Amino acid sequence: MAAGDWRERLLASTRGRVVALLRRSAQTVNELAGMLELTDNAVRLHLSALERDGLVEPHGTRREWTGKPATVYRTTPGAEALFPKPYDRVLSEVLVLLAERNSPEEFERLVREAGRRLGRAAGPESGDLAARAQHAAAVLTELGGLAEVETEGDELRLQGYSCPLGRLTAEQPRVCLLAESMVSEMLGVPVHECCDRGDRPRCAFRVLNAS
Repeated sequence: MAAGDWRERLLASTRGRVVALLRRSAQTVNELAGMLELTDNAVRLHLSALERDGLVEPHGTRREWTGKPATVYRTTPGAEALFPKPYDRVLSEVLVLLAERNSPEEFERLVREAGRRLGRAAGPESGDLAARAQHAAAVLTELGGLAEVETEGDELRLQGYSCPLGRLTAEQPRVCLLAESMVSEMLGVPVHECCDRGDRPRCAFRVLNAS
């Protein structure tokens, strides 16, 4: 099942409704039960499953009408990943505007500078080139690129099996320059992007002076 389908099914379920309510504000079991027209025990079962999955967490207590303290629940930061965020559309419009307002040379300079800033923010780990490459692969994976370090003879390569900007690359292939500059900044050496921009885009970066 595709990740998007799984998220849609979860958000459409009772547990998804619990997450949506807690995303608005922290609630107790009794408050959730009233809003969802469920029993307290049913709500506790849903909260237990969501807490196990890392989507909700206890957040202190407050007194209810009974006078007894009740646990308050809220969503975790990880729960935000369930909700669609059109970053690719926003970035696409920004890139189109930059291309319209600047020469090709200035456009490339701006995109590369953005990549270098991202690379500096991610920060290379101390160590040799191989260690820095592993760090860069971990950063790409965290961003959604699912990257690994590959070596063949004297060549070092970061091979991705997905692309966090894949929905943009067909229309905006120069967006790969951003990723190239980011990886180069993390490694501290020049790299050349050799990404696959086909039906299933995949990132790839060849280290130019790995030896």
